Amino acid sequence: MSRQHIPAQPALPSQSQPQSRPQPQSRPQPEHATRPAASEATRLLCAGTYLDDDYRDAVLDELYVHEERIAAPSLGIDAARVLAHALRARRLQAVWAVAVVALWVLAFVFASTQATAFLIPCVLLVLAARLRGGASGPFHADYPGARRTRRFRRVAAAYLRLVGRLSLALYAVSALMVATADEETLYELQSTDLIVSDERAAAWVALIIPLAMAACIGAHREQVARIISRELQPEAFADRARPDVAEATAGERFARLQQRIRLEQRSPLIYYHPQQPFLGAGSPYEPWTLAVELRRDPNAPGKPLAELNNREVLRRVKPLVENLRTPANPDAPQAATVRDRLRGLEVDECVFVRATGVPVRAQAPLQQKHFDAERERAIEEGGEGRRHFLRIRVGAWEEEVVITVFVRVHTQGRMLMLEIAPHVLRPVRRDFRAVDRVSADYWRGKPLGRAVWALGQLPMGAVRSVVHAFREAGFLWRMWTGGHAAALPDGPWTSVRELGSDEGASLFQEMDVSRYLKSIQDRVANGVRQALAAAGWQTDEFVQQVVNVSGVYIGSAENSAIAVGDHNTLENKPAEDQPAAGGEQDQEQEHVETGGQ
Repeated sequence: MSRQHIPAQPALPSQSQPQSRPQPQSRPQPEHATRPAASEATRLLCAGTYLDDDYRDAVLDELYVHEERIAAPSLGIDAARVLAHALRARRLQAVWAVAVVALWVLAFVFASTQATAFLIPCVLLVLAARLRGGASGPFHADYPGARRTRRFRRVAAAYLRLVGRLSLALYAVSALMVATADEETLYELQSTDLIVSDERAAAWVALIIPLAMAACIGAHREQVARIISRELQPEAFADRARPDVAEATAGERFARLQQRIRLEQRSPLIYYHPQQPFLGAGSPYEPWTLAVELRRDPNAPGKPLAELNNREVLRRVKPLVENLRTPANPDAPQAATVRDRLRGLEVDECVFVRATGVPVRAQAPLQQKHFDAERERAIEEGGEGRRHFLRIRVGAWEEEVVITVFVRVHTQGRMLMLEIAPHVLRPVRRDFRAVDRVSADYWRGKPLGRAVWALGQLPMGAVRSVVHAFREAGFLWRMWTGGHAAALPDGPWTSVRELGSDEGASLFQEMDVSRYLKSIQDRVANGVRQALAAAGWQTDEFVQQVVNVSGVYIGSAENSAIAVGDHNTLENKPAEDQPAAGGEQDQEQEHVETGGQ
């Protein structure tokens, strides 16, 4: 469950006391509800490493195994803290997986026939779960659309589940009959097909070992529930004075990578991969480009033309965008209580540089002096590999919805090019957002219910533990033999934040995204227009192109015919009893045909 931060509201003044009017600020500073390491998005992504094995392994592969890859920008989150919890989740699961694998070995050593009979229904139930879909972890979140799969997959999963459960029931009945039967009954059972083996000791092994596996699966789930309900509880997670156990126990390799990740993910000098330069900012949201020819303003013939470059244009744009933080009426007593997320708007500059050419990742220049040097080179550069942007960011819904607008201006050959590339990070996955609910439901349940759940998850958990053991071996093999520590640095391949993002957003969130983007784009366009006018250049063509990109503008609809759709035929005729415009002029007939465009 996502929790919204509500700032304390000021007390209403009494009628006997005079009301003091707050002094407006010329340029208010951005207000941050929480730091990125303690944001709600970071907390949910940390919880996601315990809920979804695939997400956890993807985080480890990107940030821990391939340590030659520079970390992607992490907007509103701390990727290093997510990595720490991914490592801890891997260790917890590895311990219990090794215990289950050891029980499998004992089962095949002392009761190979029964173990084979137990393995078959387990595999069938795992295949059914994979067909049904969903994350593979100790908890399964329930939310609208969680069970939405295709019909043939549901039917196939139901069939496999039925066969697997019947086979499992037959296995349990067979082992129980052999373990508890006397000599005479055992002799009678040998002539039937109801038992797998007539060895009584093997039958007891076939009963005890699955129960021990179920105990391991239940213990792992309880450990995860305890971490979620205590360490990942919102107040405890945001407490600065409380150290994070996952970070403290992650090891020396993590401590070394932690410093690099936290430096790279916040650096204005962004080393990117050529195939995905804006990785980490989310999905593109209607980017657009304008190219305007610079012409002298005829209304000011004697005005000298001032220098116009991207530095001057961005200098005009930046304060206009920053003023979005100011309430509409800053002198009003209620101005301090306005909770619009635009008050936390961030504006800075960034330079995109290819990761090629850096000999070692640890030597990648990320200091402020390096950024200043790269910015000076990129200011008036047309830009292919190196590009300079004004970055505008709004973190809404407790950093679960992040809107980032990259603005770039370039002047060349008496042409002004304006590039606006909005990107949106969607909310954190719905199953991650339900983490508090599933943890609370677990602790509200009774011990008997937890034991029954562990028995129900026994077939799938027993096979998944074996699969995880192989994945753990592959993880260690790639880390020790890949030679990634000495490899040439590379740009990021995936983003921790984007990996944990949902495919869509609610209508409220989409409305907020549209409102923020339109506000920012309007201020950017207004700033460019002011820069053109101040430098003595025409602004009409620029304003017209902005209108065309933003939508269709109709100057007047009087005596006009408007059609919406395809293959329409319209006739616009003035009434016969009314004179046409112009008095005695002949009435004109306007015939408009619209095609399929």
